[in-house]
Amino acid sequence: MVGVQVTLEESYARCRELNRRFGTTYYRSTFLLPAVKRHHVHALYGFCRYADDIVDDLGSTASPEARSAALDDFGKRFFEDLERGQSQDPVLKAVVHTVRAFDIGTDCFVRFLVSMAMDFSVDTYETFDDLMKYMDGSAAVIGEMMLPILEPLDPAAFGHARDLGIAFQLSNFLRDIDEDLTRGRVYIPQEDIRRFGADPWSRRATPEWCRLMAFEIDRTRQFYRSGDLGVPMLPPLSARCIRGARALYSGILDQIEAANYDVFAKRVRVPGWRKLAVAYRMVRP
Repeated sequence: MVGVQVTLEESYARCRELNRRFGTTYYRSTFLLPAVKRHHVHALYGFCRYADDIVDDLGSTASPEARSAALDDFGKRFFEDLERGQSQDPVLKAVVHTVRAFDIGTDCFVRFLVSMAMDFSVDTYETFDDLMKYMDGSAAVIGEMMLPILEPLDPAAFGHARDLGIAFQLSNFLRDIDEDLTRGRVYIPQEDIRRFGADPWSRRATPEWCRLMAFEIDRTRQFYRSGDLGVPMLPPLSARCIRGARALYSGILDQIEAANYDVFAKRVRVPGWRKLAVAYRMVRP
């Protein structure tokens, strides 16, 4: 993607298109933000998607070593561009502009890339604490990146933003279990799997599996409850966006329950009518 000359507006448009195509829930929630802030959120999504594509979609024949080298190169280019204050990369041009405009901490991006690199060498997590170390950089840090754009009224929003990021990713993990198995990864802690006598590799919603999923969903909702406490600490328009995103992402858990915890038969989705209803509820007087 490097070497293509684009304007800043074109770079933001590229990030927006990545968000629209690959992160529909996240994308829809951005419409609840003031227009002046939406493109900055798209830029953060573009950065995360760029890295994720390197980890999981860099050509079907690319070796883990090639993917790791590509991720290292991506990180190096990003930090060099950030230091210069400009980039010629079609995606990073917008990302650098957003990061500098809101003074988003560089450490956030370092931790994110560290977690992305873990996917090359770590296939399972023994305990939830082990998984939390991964999610610090892959999920909690997203909440940290977003906060400067949302402009919280209270510094205490920081911890709740981290927890909401964790809740979003846990919801995605539970929805994407079958897809992750195909990649050879299991994000549900191994100690939980043993505790309930479940076997994800059987790809069957057995009674043991259903009890395991109910447990994981309950734990995820605890993070949502913490995230909810931070919403009143945001300006009204930012709070509206986060309430919308929260309603859509937590709806994934509702759909898993409605499918009797069978995440193997098909990928559960939040229905389009529910997304529209959430948007209407958030914007009405």
